[in-house]
Amino acid sequence: MSETGNGYTGPWLVVGLGNPGEGYARNRHNIGFMVVDLLAERIGARFKAHKSRAQVAEGRLVGQRVVLAKPMTFMNLSGGPVTALRDFYKAPASALVAVHDELDIDYATLRLKLGGGDNGHNGLKSITKSLGPEYYRVRCGIGRPPGRMQVADFVLKDFSATERKELDWFVDRSADAVEALLTEGLERAQGTYNT
Repeated sequence: MSETGNGYTGPWLVVGLGNPGEGYARNRHNIGFMVVDLLAERIGARFKAHKSRAQVAEGRLVGQRVVLAKPMTFMNLSGGPVTALRDFYKAPASALVAVHDELDIDYATLRLKLGGGDNGHNGLKSITKSLGPEYYRVRCGIGRPPGRMQVADFVLKDFSATERKELDWFVDRSADAVEALLTEGLERAQGTYNT
């Protein structure tokens, strides 16, 4: 796909957003990690520590060179590792795909887009502060907190038992959406996955 422009022939950077550590592994906020873990599984790659303060797995995904990454800083500091990866691979922001949780979209619903605001998402806020807003986003809907629950508490809780029934399907569909974005371009991928 040539949407990255400027004759760039390096890899796509597909960054899953989340918090490091076993205690956060199944949190709603970590769906980005879950998606890139599945993508790594699909290409038979293992994550390794990288000097960018991220874990990376490299390979070919649907014929495209990719670097899958999980920043090992906390969510609100994601911009540092993502900038370091961008510099290391000499990749333009237009070759970056951030996969993240999204409160303003119903659970198990996807939206793909290029650019835009951070919508209060601290991971996106950190990346945008470092790189500007013109990168791709695969927004994985987690819905709003019930009742008076604080947003911070909600995103740092594991998916509910009801949500877990659909979680594997949702992560799989999100990974498919990343693949479609890389091979078909934004518009066609949106046509298929923006439900």
